[in-house]
Order: sequence, then C-alpha cells, then structure tokens
Amino acid sequence: MMDVVLIDAGGANIGSVRYALERLGVNARFSADANDIASADRVVLPGVGAAAAGMARLRELGLVDCVRSLRQPLLGVCLGMQLLFESSEEGEVDCLGLLPGRVRKLPGAPGLRVPHMGWNTLERVADDALVDRIDDGSHAYFVHSYAAPVTDDTIATCTHGERFAAVVRRGRHMGAQFHPERSADVGARVLENFLKVPA
Repeated sequence: MMDVVLIDAGGANIGSVRYALERLGVNARFSADANDIASADRVVLPGVGAAAAGMARLRELGLVDCVRSLRQPLLGVCLGMQLLFESSEEGEVDCLGLLPGRVRKLPGAPGLRVPHMGWNTLERVADDALVDRIDDGSHAYFVHSYAAPVTDDTIATCTHGERFAAVVRRGRHMGAQFHPERSADVGARVLENFLKVPA
C-alpha cells in the first residue's frame, strides 16, 4: 500500500484533499513530523491563504529544510504550489525555492475579478505524465489572487487577465494551482497521475 502524507501545515483544504485521495483508494494521512514526512512514498503540500503565513507555519513546525530535501515525489496544491517557488509578492516572503520564479498578484481590470474564483480552462503547453489523459481545454476550479509565472517548468497554463502557470513540474517537484479536490474528473486525474509518477 502506497504511503501518502499530507503535510499538516494548517491549510484549510487539507481534509478535502485527503477525501479526494480516498476516492482513488489511497488512505493518505496528516503529519507535521519531519521524519514521518521524509519516509513517505509521496508527499502533498496543500494550502489555502497567504504565502507569508504558510511559510511561517512551515518554519514554526521546523519543516522548511525537510520539504526542501525530500527525495520522493512532492505535489503542491494551490498555495502549496506557490510555496514551491523562490518568493512571493504576497507578504514579500522567501518561499521554498524548489522552482525558479516569483509569485505575483493577478492584475485586476474592469470586469475581471480578483480573486480568480471558479472554473477556467487549462491550456497544455508540454507533454508530461502529470497531465496524462487531461485534454487541452479541460476545466479546473481555481480560487486565488496570486499566481506563478509561466516558465520552462510549466506544463499547463490558465488565463485570467494574464497567463499564469496552472500545472508545473521540475523533476519530482510538482504543483497544481487549481484545487484538484474540487475539479471533478480533471482533478482526480492529476492526483491519480501524481500517484503513478515513478519515485
């Protein structure tokens, strides 16, 4: 049985991510213990809220170095994905630095609401096992005001005022800006694909 740990860093979506994994037959568990996290087969970093608070919580739990040094597949979800990058404008905070780039606030415009909330279209920009069986133009559910830049690590984008990274991967470090647990079949496929990625 695959051992999947959800880092318990206070993200409000952690329970719903766990239920989404349970629907795939995986009994994921919560942990804030560095040794426990480091020994898991797969690690998920969920998160809802602000980058500064998210990083402060990881520091408080003594998990920053643990997450940076993980050797198994790691999936950041929503804020958890943003924390994988070098820094964020939100609170002017240094993040985990596992992916290059700076997370910035989405631009507002007349008729364009920020936070970006609701269903939007994914555009695949690279082939990768993480987006296997997810068609270009599929819809996913987003709730966020800040977004990661489109870089060489981006495998799917979304547009809300400007294009931003919706799914990213650099080796074993992966992320989804949308909420897979609220994105129906598309979200389930991302989680299933993550579980199948070779360690």
